[in-house]
Amino acid sequence: MRVDVRNLNKSFGDFQASSDISFTIEGGKLVGLLGPSGSGKTTILRMLAGLETPDSGDILFEGESVLGLPPQKRGIGFVFQNYALFRHMTIFENIAFGLRVNKWSKPQIHSRVTELLELTGLQGLAKRYPHQLSGGQRQRVAFARALAPQPKLLLLDEPFAAIDAKVRKELRSWLRETINRLGITTVFVTHDQEEAVEVADEILVLHQGCLQQQGTPIDIYKSPATPFVAGFIGESAIIENPAELRGFSQASSGSQAVIRPEFLEIGTEREIEPISAAERGLVTGVWFRGNRWQIEVEVPDDVASGRRRLTGYRSLEQPELSPGQEVLVLIHRLYLFQGDRTETVENALKSDRMPVHI
Repeated sequence: MRVDVRNLNKSFGDFQASSDISFTIEGGKLVGLLGPSGSGKTTILRMLAGLETPDSGDILFEGESVLGLPPQKRGIGFVFQNYALFRHMTIFENIAFGLRVNKWSKPQIHSRVTELLELTGLQGLAKRYPHQLSGGQRQRVAFARALAPQPKLLLLDEPFAAIDAKVRKELRSWLRETINRLGITTVFVTHDQEEAVEVADEILVLHQGCLQQQGTPIDIYKSPATPFVAGFIGESAIIENPAELRGFSQASSGSQAVIRPEFLEIGTEREIEPISAAERGLVTGVWFRGNRWQIEVEVPDDVASGRRRLTGYRSLEQPELSPGQEVLVLIHRLYLFQGDRTETVENALKSDRMPVHI
C-alpha cells in the first residue's frame, strides 16, 4: 500500500511535534523513522495509525484520505514497544484476538493462527502464556498478532528496544526477511542508526519535528542533505574553519564541516601519500576495536590557536601507533555546511588515487 503524508502539523501545547511534514512511501517498502528523542517519530507513527489527529495536513492510503477513519478501519497492524500482550491469554489466543473481534469463523481463525505460528517460528508454543516465553519470542507473538487480520500497513514503535543485543540482531534479520516475503508496507520507529541502516529500505531522518532527509541508507550516509544529518549519521567530528586545512582552501572562511573516520588516513611519512596534502598530528588515543584500531589524533587549528580532535581507523595489519606519537593525517574529503545544506568537498592537493578504506 502506498502512503502519502502531506504538510502534516501537530502540536502539544507549545511543543511542535510535527512541522509541515511531507513524504511518500511506496507499497511494500520497509521504512525507518530515525531521529533523537523528541524529534517527532512516534507522533508521526501514531497519526498514521489514527491514534493522534493532526492539526492540519492530510494522510492518504492508496490516494484516499484516512483522516476521518478510526484506527480499526485503516487496515493497519501496530506493534508496541512493550509488546502489549494479554498476560491471561495463551499465545494462540493472543494472536487470534483481532480475528475474533472481526468475527472470523473458528476454522478461519485456526488456519490463520497456525500459519502465523509457522511464519514466526513459534510452532509448539500455542498453549503457552507470555510469561513463559523469552523477550524475543514475545516480540514475535506481537508481530504475529499485528499481522493476523492481514493489514495493508504495519507500524512498529521501537520494536526491538526491550530486547537484549544478541536477540535484537537476530530479530532484525528475521523482520527484514519476513517483510520482504510478505510484501507489506512497513514503517518502524527507531533512534538506533545501526538498526535503521541494517533493516530499512529507506530512512526518514527527523529532528525537532522537521523532516531533514528521506532516502536509502547509502544515500543518507554518503550524501547528507543537512548539517544535522551529516553530524547525526555515522561517527563524526564537527570542526571550525575547514579552509585552514591543507587541500580545503576552497571552503568558505569561518564555516563549519563534518569529518568522518573513513575520510581519514592516519600514519607515518612512509605510509601517507602525498605528504603535501596531509596535516601533521599527534596521537592522543588508541583503542582496539576487534578488526581494527580506532585512533584519535589532534591537528593544529591555526585560527583558534588550538587543536582539532579527529577520529580515524587503522588496519591491524599496519604497525601499531602509540599515544604521543607524531603522525600524518590525510583528510580525503569533508562535508561542508552551507547554511542549512551540506556540500561534499574533496582535498584539492591529494593525488587522484582513491582513499584506503580500512
